[in-house]
Amino acid sequence: MPLSEHEQRILAELEESLVRQDPQFAERVRSKTVYRHAGRQCKWAALGFMAGLAVLVAFYSQSVAVGLVGVALMFASAVVFERNLRRLGKASWHDITHARRQGEAPVGIEHAVQGTRDWLRSRLFRRDH
Repeated sequence: MPLSEHEQRILAELEESLVRQDPQFAERVRSKTVYRHAGRQCKWAALGFMAGLAVLVAFYSQSVAVGLVGVALMFASAVVFERNLRRLGKASWHDITHARRQGEAPVGIEHAVQGTRDWLRSRLFRRDH
């Protein structure tokens, strides 16, 4: 449901006031999103999982206790990854696909893989005439 003119005006006044009072905070709020934070947490969780796997493989034959620490690290990382993936959820996917349909610059995951996808398409489906 769109905002009324009065609500839009109040929102604009609040934003102007915020920019005047604390421009650094206003810039941080403008540039950071829940999706960016959750994506960063997913990356750290994936690295933690790989570190736990490395600990498990490297030390399990020498010490079962250290191997179990690796398993615990892997489990904790998987839980953090899953929770942040849920936080990303359908809304994030909707934002990505909506921007793509509107012809806007791609964002998020789509932006990260677009160059590689285009390169693969050009290599696999090129037609030599």
